[in-house]
Amino acid sequence: MLKKLKNLKKMMEQAKLGGGIEAIEAQHKKGKLTARERLEKLLDPNTFIELNQFVTHHCVEFDMDKKKVFGDGVITGFGTIDGRPVAVFAQDFTFMGGSLGEMHAKKYVKLWIWL
Repeated sequence: MLKKLKNLKKMMEQAKLGGGIEAIEAQHKKGKLTARERLEKLLDPNTFIELNQFVTHHCVEFDMDKKKVFGDGVITGFGTIDGRPVAVFAQDFTFMGGSLGEMHAKKYVKLWIWL
């Protein structure tokens, strides 16, 4: 059980890096925040509940099977703003420029279905 919890924690930390440290630094050099940083500023502290954090795309063309990150370029979930419940999403430009793919789109749809 402890091994599984350690693996989950590792996966969660990996998901928070999106497209990786270099991509995060590139965003910061442009004066931009990452998707997670934008959500952190928008939402009330400690209210964000993420959906489908470990989703990855299924594309194999153009060597995409070698380019996978958790979240597939979009962060989706729920939180509160000034105590009011909200559904939120933020495109993660650290992975594939935040471009829309199949799993990315399914995360949007799932968010709206929950409403």
